[in-house]
Amino acid sequence: MQPEIFEAHPDLAPFVKCFWNLESPREETPVSNTIVPDGCMKLIFHYKDPYRYHPANQPVTILPRCFLIGQLTGPYEVEPMGETGTFFVCFRPNGFLPFTTASIKSMENTAVPLQELFGVSGQQYGEQILKANSTVERIQISESFLLTKLTEAGTFDSLVESTIDTIFSAGGRLSVSELSDIKQVSRRQLVRKFSSTIGLSPKQLSKTVRLQAALKTLLVKEDANFTSLAYENEYFDQAHFIKDFKEFTGLTPKEFYGEDLKMSLIFEQKE
Repeated sequence: MQPEIFEAHPDLAPFVKCFWNLESPREETPVSNTIVPDGCMKLIFHYKDPYRYHPANQPVTILPRCFLIGQLTGPYEVEPMGETGTFFVCFRPNGFLPFTTASIKSMENTAVPLQELFGVSGQQYGEQILKANSTVERIQISESFLLTKLTEAGTFDSLVESTIDTIFSAGGRLSVSELSDIKQVSRRQLVRKFSSTIGLSPKQLSKTVRLQAALKTLLVKEDANFTSLAYENEYFDQAHFIKDFKEFTGLTPKEFYGEDLKMSLIFEQKE
């Protein structure tokens, strides 16, 4: 199972990280997939068979065929109900804000149907994607739709954008206090701006970025040494690493290592 990954149109590139498509027959699709938080909201279209969502301690539900998934703060376990045909529009951490007037924070850990987000035009957009005959056609439909929805580029907050860049450059290893000192802004103001534009706090995004870096390191190591990995990514100690790991994956590093790791990272853009 290898996804196809495509860059966005230059006019959308500041907002859209990539377009992503995956197909697989039922017999080659794992029984379940754990989607790990990566700091990006996504438009998701299941143009073949739908997926079930397994929330912790709640009844299983069937996901819509066309929806936006808000920022994730923990593992999101899904189960294919048949043949997989999935198309994503993956936004940058603050990239979805210019396309909506709804509260970004209210979408956290939530699958929001397109009609609820965009009304009739969202429903029509979804129907077009489901009927499309190729990934190229899905991308063309998506770019046309998003360009019509794009509001003033000034919606971007320069402080938030520069802080996001700093978080990624530092591999998520800076504290909120360090970030606020670097940006010469109060912690309170930084947290408030992040909540409204990204849906995560600076601390949550930093933890996500740092864990994703650790997961990618795990993927290429034949013999995983979790203690070394914890220190490489500047966790206080192995216990701190395991605590954050379980928060985002629901499992310990040892439990997660293997197919769960590979499946979680197919949802990431390969750098």
